[in-house]
Amino acid sequence: MAETFPRGRFVWHELMANDTGAAAAFYKSVIGWTTVAYENDPSYRIWMSGSTQVGGLMRLPDEARNMGSPPHWLPYVGVPDVDATVRQAASLGARTYVAPQDIPVGRFAVLADPWGATFAVYRANGDPGGHDGPAKVGEFSWHELTTGDVNAAWEFYRALFGWEKTEAMDMGPAGVYQMFRRGGTSGPPLGGIYRKPPEMPVSHWLCYASVPSADTTAAAVTKNGGKVLNGPMEVPGGDRIAMCMDAQGVAFAVHSAKAAAKPAAKPAAKPAKKKTAKKAVKKAAKKRVAAKKKPVKKASKAKKAARKAPKKRAAAKRRAAPKKKRGGSKKKKAGRR
Repeated sequence: MAETFPRGRFVWHELMANDTGAAAAFYKSVIGWTTVAYENDPSYRIWMSGSTQVGGLMRLPDEARNMGSPPHWLPYVGVPDVDATVRQAASLGARTYVAPQDIPVGRFAVLADPWGATFAVYRANGDPGGHDGPAKVGEFSWHELTTGDVNAAWEFYRALFGWEKTEAMDMGPAGVYQMFRRGGTSGPPLGGIYRKPPEMPVSHWLCYASVPSADTTAAAVTKNGGKVLNGPMEVPGGDRIAMCMDAQGVAFAVHSAKAAAKPAAKPAAKPAKKKTAKKAVKKAAKKRVAAKKKPVKKASKAKKAARKAPKKRAAAKRRAAPKKKRGGSKKKKAGRR
């Protein structure tokens, strides 16, 4: 039975920017997204990948700016009960930035985990959003948490969203990169958690958008006033990523899947030589003539042999008969006298 409100799925991604018009132009040029105004609040725009809604765009609220929050991407995680999740998060050491409240399409709250990474929880009134299958180009394909304490952060999110560990990679001095997926599913991993580098000021969630080519997109980022912070580079499995910053200083990343191997081309068969109609007719005629000549030759030889046979027999008889001596016998000569 399908879940009505899937717990632990990333269902929405919201960009809070200083200049929404400039942000819309940047991501249209870099990712290919377009925006449409939200019917209940035209100041809020919806990111569109073709006909699919992938997130929202709004101006960074004044209260957030006054608290020192820079422009940022905010990932939303689906839960069955927003209020219960907020109470649980608070008991685990989280901070509530926006208390649970209703909006026309559902109920949400904004939180920060004990290490400062910001995220939101959401329950939709209708379609819960997102899916458990592989991301399509234009959708968000990966979610990466950098944190001060990997083990403790993992226990926080596991308890809150029911995530399960999948593969883990040892990155040497950088520690272990732990991947995770939604609990109770066999879908692909949702993202990974790793230790925050010393030079990174705060823990945060980094959202990856799926693109046809991370290399091409990275070049477009620079061309449109953004920066490439790391990459493009290949990751285990053959995919390519690039970590970037948009023109307003917002961190995001792009990801392109490894191209499927093309089957080896079979050598082209040599085309059969075409026979013209004239050549075919001539060849057939020659065969008929050759077929007629062969029995004729055999018959003529038989006739010649038949004609020669009596002569051969007569010659044989002559050779077998006694030869007569010249002048006859002495008695015959005497009688003549």
